[in-house]
Amino acid sequence: MKLKEKDVEVGYLYLTGAKQYRAVLAMKGEFIIYAPSLEGTAPLKLNALIMPFDNQPFKKCRIVTFAKKDYQAFDFNGSEAIKHKLAESPLADITAQCNAKSAIAAL
Repeated sequence: MKLKEKDVEVGYLYLTGAKQYRAVLAMKGEFIIYAPSLEGTAPLKLNALIMPFDNQPFKKCRIVTFAKKDYQAFDFNGSEAIKHKLAESPLADITAQCNAKSAIAAL
């Protein structure tokens, strides 16, 4: 399933058809910064405390490019949806794990 550009939001977690989690860290204009996990990542456990982004570099691309990937619904914290809101703490941890603070500031 492809996303509409308006469905891409900062602070949300998405899952591609290739089993790659993507956390959207920042958006400005038509560009986005996100953290990708490795492809084929195991499903997240209920109430996941550890996100699969450790040592993964952040990516910058156009929102329309991000939205055109094949996405799927997934279960996270007891609900199944195409995207899931991340709390502030996991979002801050993901940003630190992929060393994206300076890129976000420059966006």
